[in-house]
Amino acid sequence: MKTFTILPAVAVAGALAASTAAAPPTQHHVTIRHQVQHCHAWSVDGGPFAAHVDVSLRTGGALTLTNNDVMPHRVIERSGPHAVFHGSASLSHMGASTKVTFPRAGVYRFTTKAGEDYMKGVKTVGEDNVLTMKVVVH
Repeated sequence: MKTFTILPAVAVAGALAASTAAAPPTQHHVTIRHQVQHCHAWSVDGGPFAAHVDVSLRTGGALTLTNNDVMPHRVIERSGPHAVFHGSASLSHMGASTKVTFPRAGVYRFTTKAGEDYMKGVKTVGEDNVLTMKVVVH
């Protein structure tokens, strides 16, 4: 009889641990940088830099976006439930950052509008990337 009461408890504990481990994080840090190939890209939590990134968050989670590019970027929400910017969506200088929170579950899509280079003489190879990001909030 004890075997039947212990096994379900162990199974429930294992299932809870697995669901907690698989839960999306509550925050990410996204960095925009300058690069020679295609001008700029962004990275999530220090991962690979790319023109498009996918992010997963829990409801109420946050992204901190930092501009380390040689040009300003304005972050634009293209679709999805309304995200909340805590600070300016205009990352107007190197080192500028803003926090974005996601109060509702859904799929949010962002892009940036890049401005002119801060520094003259910056050369790049290839057409400039159009930065896009998909944020899935669970």
